[in-house]
Amino acid sequence: MIAVIQRVSHASVSVEGQTVGKCGKGLCVLLGVAKDDSHEDSDALVRKILNLRIFSDDGGKMNLSVVDVRGEMLVISNFTLLAAYKKGNRPDYMGAAAPADAKELYEYFAECCKCFVPTECGIFGADMAVDIANDGPVTIVMDSRVLLGKA
Repeated sequence: MIAVIQRVSHASVSVEGQTVGKCGKGLCVLLGVAKDDSHEDSDALVRKILNLRIFSDDGGKMNLSVVDVRGEMLVISNFTLLAAYKKGNRPDYMGAAAPADAKELYEYFAECCKCFVPTECGIFGADMAVDIANDGPVTIVMDSRVLLGKA
C-alpha cells in the first residue's frame, strides 16, 4: 500500500463538478492498494500517518501530528501510485489490487482514520478532480512494505 501524504491548509475532491469530500487544515492522502496488501498494511500506514509529526508547534518546529492539531483528513483512492515504469513509456498497473479488494482496503483505511480525526473521502473508481492547497509544501511518500519490513 502506497500513500502520498500532503500537509494541506484545505483540500477537496469533486466528481462531475460536485464536491464529494473535503478537509480543512490537515492531510490529503492519495492511497494506492497493491495486490498483496492486507489489513496489516493499512493498519501500519494509519498508525504512522496519524502520528507523523509534520505540523509546527509554537516554536515553529515540525513536532505535532494531525491528531495533535485536531486536523482533518481527505483520503482519495489512486491506483496509479502502483505504476511500474522501468520498462517502456506506458505505465503498467498490474501491481494494483483488483478493484473489489482495493475498494475494501481503501474503505477500511478511511474508517480507521475516522476513529481519530474527521475524515472524508473521494469516490472509489470515479474520475475525480482534486483541489489541494499544500501547506509548506510538505509531501511524504510512504510504503507499507517498508514499514512492515517487506521491502
